[in-house]
Amino acid sequence: MTKPDRIRDPGTDTEREAKKKRNLSPSPSGEELESGPPACEPGDRGALQHARPEMGMRGVGDGDKDESVTETDGARVDEMTKTGGAVEEAGDELSSFTPKSPISKPYIPNERKDPAAYPETLAAFKEARIKYRAKLDHRYHLFNFPHKGNLESSCLIEHTHLLPIRETAQRVVLHAAKSIIRLSSSVDGKPLADCCGLWIKWDEKSKTGIVLTTAHLIRSKHPTENHWKGRDEYNTKADVSVHLLDDKTAKGHYLYHQEHYDLALFKVIGVDGPIQLPSFSDSVRCGQDVFRLGRDDHMNLRITHGMVEHWNPISNERHHYMYFFQQKKDYISHKRNDDYLSRKNNDDYLCDDDGGSVIGLDGKVVGLVNKHVNGCFVPSCILVKCLDLWDKFGCIPRLHLGMKFNSIRLLDPIHVEQLWRVYKIENGLIVQEVSKESHAEKLGICFGDVIERFNGECISTTVELENMLLGRCWDHLDQGNHLNEDIDVSIQVFHIEERLRRTINLTVNVSDGGEIVISRTYAITATEGTSASVHCSQNVADDPFLPRRPLTWEEEDDLYYYSSSL
Repeated sequence: MTKPDRIRDPGTDTEREAKKKRNLSPSPSGEELESGPPACEPGDRGALQHARPEMGMRGVGDGDKDESVTETDGARVDEMTKTGGAVEEAGDELSSFTPKSPISKPYIPNERKDPAAYPETLAAFKEARIKYRAKLDHRYHLFNFPHKGNLESSCLIEHTHLLPIRETAQRVVLHAAKSIIRLSSSVDGKPLADCCGLWIKWDEKSKTGIVLTTAHLIRSKHPTENHWKGRDEYNTKADVSVHLLDDKTAKGHYLYHQEHYDLALFKVIGVDGPIQLPSFSDSVRCGQDVFRLGRDDHMNLRITHGMVEHWNPISNERHHYMYFFQQKKDYISHKRNDDYLSRKNNDDYLCDDDGGSVIGLDGKVVGLVNKHVNGCFVPSCILVKCLDLWDKFGCIPRLHLGMKFNSIRLLDPIHVEQLWRVYKIENGLIVQEVSKESHAEKLGICFGDVIERFNGECISTTVELENMLLGRCWDHLDQGNHLNEDIDVSIQVFHIEERLRRTINLTVNVSDGGEIVISRTYAITATEGTSASVHCSQNVADDPFLPRRPLTWEEEDDLYYYSSSL
């Protein structure tokens, strides 16, 4: 007969269950006591304070002793919840939780409303009303943001013309917002820039993510708005802080930046998940209903409604830009949190959304905001190719053609019809400027000529051209070739003056730097009728006969501002 390990005493199970129900708390000597706080009556607030000094703060506006104990017990439960205490440790506390007494609104009965006859009633009422409002404020505060100032309404609430899409828009906006964070940079403790960013990768096991943002975050010098001059400087050693949605801050580790597309990538280590990754759209349509999303310096979501506009970029801007067009009825008056761009009067400059996303009504990202001031954004078709290149090759290369273009398709239809009548051309890219000493210049390509095909494919817009350039770079690197090598591409040119169409091989460079287009200049000397030597530059991009979209007032202001400082 096998002997049992131990003999159970009668009643042992009952005693064990009884102990589980007791409140055990450590005594000052470290021994466990069978009861937590000292025994006290429900209204004995002093004894409760003696047991847990940190819980002695009484709720504002408590009207009786019974409520004080109730709210204090509630504070204990709230405290344990906030500190993430284990369920096992909090179980006994929760079992003793007493519901709070209802919040009652005070009033004066009709028969005692005469303040002269019942002054003590009026005084008591005023005191009770103060406590009542304090309790309401306390409850409302649980749903409010901790910073000062009022939270402005979004366009989804303010604008009745968005009613047909409000329900859909609110759902997709809130989903997309989970992938949008904010970043800030500094150098030697001095602030450099603030912008938004998107999570694009997340590894649950290592708690490591990658953020895509604009290279403006680490841009240390920006002497001119003309991107084609290549004068911007970037500080890759800048300190970058990533502001997360749970109000925590993590360090951003620099990975890569691309000057031509103004993109930057940062690694973030040790972030508690889960992280929401965005979906990118395959295409962007002109006139598409979109929302621009960003975050202000308090991490509040900013929502701006607009449409996609596809203009020819002005001479200062890169070819891959598309534009966020916001109608005046969509503008909301907001107070800025700083004095950035104080010379502007446009109410839309409420925050710096650079690096934020532009999403469609399906919730997919159609672009990354590149320049909030004039609404430029990098379309998703370019973003996806750039990220694929970086993911596979560790860089984002681009072919440098040495030319700038305007799209015929994006001109006024009246002018497009004139081009067809005179030259039988209705598609292609008009050469806006040719860089001096470039191979294109040596081949005789001039301002006004039309590039109709690239490597045998028809070209309609500069965004299409950028896609082709990125695709050719992929093939180049995929074949085992490298950056900073020269390759030949085939282009079909229509020479407008000679009315001659020919196909030529253009030698271009594969580079992940920003392309520089240098205007050809010449010196006018005093012997040619001037009193002094002057450097004159013929910028064909500003030729008044070249059809183009009109400048916005922001662009005119920027051009004047920067031209006067050069």
